[in-house]
Amino acid sequence: MRWACILPLVALLGGCVSMPQSTPPSRAVIADSTLPPMKMFPARAPLRQPLSNAALTRDFLALSFQMESGRQLPVLTRFEGPISLRVTGRPPPTLSADLAQLLTRLKREAGLDISTTTAAQASITIEAVPRSDIHRVLPQAACFVAPNVRSLAEFRSARRNPATNWALLETRETLAIIVPSDASPQEVRDCLHEELAQALGPLNDLYRLPSSVFNDDNVHTVLTDFDMLILRATYAPELRSGMSRAEAAEVLPKVFARLNPGGASLRASAVSATPQAYIRAIETALGPGASPATRQRAAATAVRIATEAGWADNRRGFAHYAQGRVLQSTNSVAAQQAFRRADQFYARSRTTRLHRAYVATQLGAYALAEGDPARARALVTPHIDRARASQNAALLATLQLLRAEALIAEGRISEGRALRLDSLGWARYGFGADWAVHAKLREISALFPADPPV
Repeated sequence: MRWACILPLVALLGGCVSMPQSTPPSRAVIADSTLPPMKMFPARAPLRQPLSNAALTRDFLALSFQMESGRQLPVLTRFEGPISLRVTGRPPPTLSADLAQLLTRLKREAGLDISTTTAAQASITIEAVPRSDIHRVLPQAACFVAPNVRSLAEFRSARRNPATNWALLETRETLAIIVPSDASPQEVRDCLHEELAQALGPLNDLYRLPSSVFNDDNVHTVLTDFDMLILRATYAPELRSGMSRAEAAEVLPKVFARLNPGGASLRASAVSATPQAYIRAIETALGPGASPATRQRAAATAVRIATEAGWADNRRGFAHYAQGRVLQSTNSVAAQQAFRRADQFYARSRTTRLHRAYVATQLGAYALAEGDPARARALVTPHIDRARASQNAALLATLQLLRAEALIAEGRISEGRALRLDSLGWARYGFGADWAVHAKLREISALFPADPPV
């Protein structure tokens, strides 16, 4: 299930810096009627990273034999035979193209026998419904997948029925994926990637995975090479529905030796399990419903748990990032310290370069608000290509808008305006409705003070 609360880009910063009463005319260049056309990413070339087969075996077992709640799953389940998929409801215009790209990748990179159909008896039904309908059933979900139903209405009626209990499944035959019909194009695409991946394979999310959509930090929004390899292994002929964890553990080394021959000689780094206390702290800090004081205590708890565990991986960085988020509205100095601490841990590994891009949006925004456009530009520019490669339009647009604002503030007005115009096509995909794009534009344009400090 994809949570409704995802990583915002700069949005909370406005509550803790002084904003000018008006913006200089040189920045007000995009009228409501002149937004450029939406941009969409082309087919993604596979990104390869060295993956240890021992680590892949360990991660596969943790992902496939446990739920996010920590509940153990007794057997492996998957579809046996060709997989058919249909779309119902009111899908937004961009869904068809994004789904087609995803299915092409699943066939090419994961080797799946999956195709679309209009038949009512499809293996997987993707139903697009208004977000309000989803929230009436699952208030915190942006989208979700459920077994043995074909629609939100069926799930609503059967949600407490044993048929919709993942732990009781012996194989997968019928699934429904519920996605929002009125979200931004990127949010709909992200839901397709995460929920279809879980419909086909692992049901668990692991905060310790740095390069995967099977992670509730929502940093990666499209399936990675790690995810595709896990799915390819799920449908390997050596495996079958009904296998126990021990049975799967016995054959997985052979599976990955065949699928990933280069990983046999790579050492698996030691990792520790993520305690439920850390997960609850992160969910409280960033999720809905908690008071500011409760959020701050939860974020501090996550940092404490990560520190006492001796983590130096993405979980430690994410704890500091969460702490920066919750401190933004009350203590900008402490928030910046937390973001810088997050960046220090993310900088330790090549697998967390995308994570650093998120931190850069926050630190770059602070630099602009403090009247230092050169520093803001230096902070965000190195991450633009990474955001583009990860196909994250919201992140890409935010980084480009911050860089454009910095250029304009430095007097490079024509260069900044051109970059801003280029970013708006990505913003339309990433943020959706025109009003949301204009809100993002105003938010970032308002960061640089009219009279920067001397």
